[in-house]
Amino acid sequence: MNASYAVPWSDLDTVFFDAGNTFLSMDFDRVAKVGAELGLVCTGDQLERAEALARPTISAALAEGRSTEGVAAFRLYLEAMVDRLPPAVRGGIEPGSVARSLANRLFAPGRNDLLWNRRLPGRRAALDGIRALGYRMVVVSNSDGTMQQTVSRLGLADLFDGLVDSTVVGSEKPDPRIFEIALELADARPERTVHVGDLYAADVVGARRAGVHAVLLDPWNDWPEMDCPKVADLDELAALLPGPPGRA
Repeated sequence: MNASYAVPWSDLDTVFFDAGNTFLSMDFDRVAKVGAELGLVCTGDQLERAEALARPTISAALAEGRSTEGVAAFRLYLEAMVDRLPPAVRGGIEPGSVARSLANRLFAPGRNDLLWNRRLPGRRAALDGIRALGYRMVVVSNSDGTMQQTVSRLGLADLFDGLVDSTVVGSEKPDPRIFEIALELADARPERTVHVGDLYAADVVGARRAGVHAVLLDPWNDWPEMDCPKVADLDELAALLPGPPGRA
């Protein structure tokens, strides 16, 4: 890792969190059920693993200037995910074709909350621990305007000092403006803030453009050696956080 991108853990007082794949995920069991109706027979667990494998590919697409929102982005996401299922599971199914069919069945404009609604196991306890240390905590999410209600429905809203949804504020990661809005909301300084998320091109690049430190979530070590710190989950992140300066 480039030393210039090391995170000054002892100087931090604010943590930004991506939402999707950070503390919540899509309902992979539902995707598997719809997939089975289309001839793709797999489990939700297999899709969840394939989704993580697909993240570097999705990140590369974002680096070319693509959005993370909308049906086209969702089709790309699903295609990369299906393509990374084990060959014995995928069989002769063409990923692009089944991804289009899945998107037609699952995509609901302005209703991401119908699919991205699964609270990841153990994340509440990890977030509680980070909160107990005294950090300001803000969600910074590329979403469709429904993230606030999703976080509330999952019983996590009380943990955060604010939430920034890209559709609501009109700025999408990696645009630095979404991070600047979050900094203003939290009354935080970028050099004392770290953002954690699962897509390098959106979360790491975007945070750095705003002067915010960044950590990449990599639960199965699917990313190659990166120029940023990586953590497997929020428990590992919490272990790196000593508590804000001046706090006991």
